[in-house]
Amino acid sequence: MWEQVQETVSYINGKIDFTPEYGVILGSGLGSFTEEMKVEYTLPYNEIPNFPVSTVLGHKGALVFGTIGEKKVVAMQGRFHYYEGYSMTEVTFPVRVMKFLGIKKLVVSNASGGVNPNYKVGSIVIIKDHINMTPEHPLRGKNDERFGPRFVNMSEPYSRKMIAKAKEIALDLNIEVFDGIYYGLQGPTFETLAEYRMVKILGADCVGMSTVPEVIVARHMDVETFGISVITDMGNEESIDTISHDEVLEAAKQAEPMVRSLIRELILKY
Repeated sequence: MWEQVQETVSYINGKIDFTPEYGVILGSGLGSFTEEMKVEYTLPYNEIPNFPVSTVLGHKGALVFGTIGEKKVVAMQGRFHYYEGYSMTEVTFPVRVMKFLGIKKLVVSNASGGVNPNYKVGSIVIIKDHINMTPEHPLRGKNDERFGPRFVNMSEPYSRKMIAKAKEIALDLNIEVFDGIYYGLQGPTFETLAEYRMVKILGADCVGMSTVPEVIVARHMDVETFGISVITDMGNEESIDTISHDEVLEAAKQAEPMVRSLIRELILKY
């Protein structure tokens, strides 16, 4: 994998003159965050060597390079999921590439189902921790010390300093935010009522099909990480009867202006 990452980084550096400080992974329905950026380069995934291609509606499929104020940012418009048939190595490959392009900090967003009764559809949740229940670990296999250590300390997967700054910004912007624990499952099915109850019993506040592998790999490489989730359905009888991917995208779209503002200001001020 080391050789593939270096080949991809070399290709990108040959196309652009840009060293990002921040990486941003844009989840379902949140791809228009790039409108907050002064875009300098856009590279479609299908043109980048060794890159997977996103197959999910709502994930556009491009690396976008630009600035927010003085901060240099690379944003992934669309991510890759284990349920699409990719290995965890492929799912997390772009995080490794962004690290070697220069990022020091990573912001990850997603849409998720809520089980915390204080949430509602459209709630914005700052992820303070996660429970990994995906069936393959992204660090499984022989470890390459050039990426990071064999055993990774996961006591702080999401930066406490970034969380504190984001809450301060949300207060200033009058945006209601919650914090919570994200439960990572494989998908692609939405959870049954019994599975939603399980997630709640096990101590999580929301559940989704992404983010956890990317955060693990970011921490493997000592990239400071911040996660944010939009609640697009609630795991109860009223919500589960009608939930569809279109509804997920619509709920994310409604919350997107606030999420965009929060991420923009975090990048500017942290």
